[in-house]
Amino acid sequence: MKKVLTDRALKALKPAKPQSRYEVGDAVVPGLAVRVTPTGQRTFVLITRYPGSLNPTRRAIGEYGVITLDQARAEARKWLGLLKHGKDPRAELARARRAELRKQENTFAAAAEEYLRRHVKHLRTAEAIERDIRKELIGRWASRPVTDITRDDVVALIEEIADRPAPAMAHLMFAYARGLFNWAIASGKYGLETSPCDRLKPTKLIGPKEPRQRVLNDRELAALWRATEELGYPFGQFYRLLLLTGARRSEVAGVRESEIDLDKKIWTVPPERFKSKATHLVPLTGPALDIIQALPRFGKGDYLFSTTFGEKPVNGFSKSKDRLDALMATQLGKLSSWRVHDLRRTVRTHLAALRVSDLVAETILGHGKRGLQRVYDQHSYEAEMREALELWAARLRGIVSPPPENVVEPRTSA
Repeated sequence: MKKVLTDRALKALKPAKPQSRYEVGDAVVPGLAVRVTPTGQRTFVLITRYPGSLNPTRRAIGEYGVITLDQARAEARKWLGLLKHGKDPRAELARARRAELRKQENTFAAAAEEYLRRHVKHLRTAEAIERDIRKELIGRWASRPVTDITRDDVVALIEEIADRPAPAMAHLMFAYARGLFNWAIASGKYGLETSPCDRLKPTKLIGPKEPRQRVLNDRELAALWRATEELGYPFGQFYRLLLLTGARRSEVAGVRESEIDLDKKIWTVPPERFKSKATHLVPLTGPALDIIQALPRFGKGDYLFSTTFGEKPVNGFSKSKDRLDALMATQLGKLSSWRVHDLRRTVRTHLAALRVSDLVAETILGHGKRGLQRVYDQHSYEAEMREALELWAARLRGIVSPPPENVVEPRTSA
C-alpha cells in the first residue's frame, strides 16, 4: 500500500495487530515506507536492494517523532543517491561518524583540555594558568581544528591583548600558547607538525617584557589590613598571613596543620609544595601565630584555609581579590591595579629598608642560594629570618595601627 504520507496521515495510523506489523509506502520517495508495530511505534524504512543482497531488504532510517517526515525523505533520497554510485549508505554513515569524531577529537579545545589535564594540573600555579587558557585561548579557538590555527591567528590574539592595554598578559598568553602547541606536537595525537608560534618574537609584537615594580604604599597596606577584617575567613586571614610571611600564594593557600610546629614557632613547607623542590622554613612571628591559632580546625581534613571543611585548600582567588580591591577602594577613593604577587615585592622592599641583608631577605622569600654558596653554605638562617620577620611585623603593625596623633607621652619623675 502506497500513499502520499503526511503528518496527519502518520498520526492517524493505528497500531498493528498483536505479533504482527504493517507498512505504508510513500508515494513521493520510491522505497520509503513507514512500519507500524503493535505498540503503535512508527519507523521510517527504505526498502531497496543494498550491496551484498540479491533481493530488496529493509533498513531503518529513524523513528517518527525523533525525525520528521521531511528529514526521512531527505535521508532516503541521500541513500538512494549513494546506492546509485555503488556505495553502501551504512558504510558511508559509519565513515562520516568516524570523521566527525576525529574532527571533534582534533579540535583546539580537545587538545587544550588534555594539555591542562596532563601537564598543567600538577603545577603550583595550575589554577591561574587554567583560568587564563580557558578565557583567552579556548574561548577563542575552541571548535577549530588545532591544525588550522595559523601564525596570523596567534598574532591577532597577542596584539588584541596588548592593545587593551595588557602587555604583561600578552607576553604570558604567548608563552602559554607556545607551550600548548609544542606539547601537542610532542604528543603526536593531533596531526600537528609545526607550531603557529614558531619564528614569532613576542618582543617584536608586544615590546620588551617589563619587570613589574608595583609595591603597595603605607596607605594601601593599611587599607588592605582593614579590608581583610570585612573579608572574614578564609580570605581575610589568608591575605594577612601572605603579608606577614612574604610567602607565595600557593604556599599559604595549601598550608596544613601538620606543617605547623607551634612550640618551635615554625612553618615547614614540604618540597612538593615549594618552587625549588626543597624544604622551606618560615619562622612564625607573634602576629602570624595569632592568625594560625585562631583558624578553624576541621574533621574532614587539615587544610587551614579551606571552604570544604579542610578536605581541599582554598581557591577562587580572583573573586576574593575583586572584593578586597573594592573594599580598599572605598577607603582610598582610587586604587591602582595590583596583584597578589606584589605583596612579596612589598615585603622584600621593606626588609631592605630595615637593613636586612640581601641573603636573609632572599631566603625569606624562598629564593635559592646561588653558585658556590648553594654548595658550601648549608646554614638554615632560621634565627636571622626570624629576627628579620619580627622587624617587619613591628613595622607593619606601625603602618596598620599608627599611634594616635598629638599624644604627648607622660614625663617620668626624676
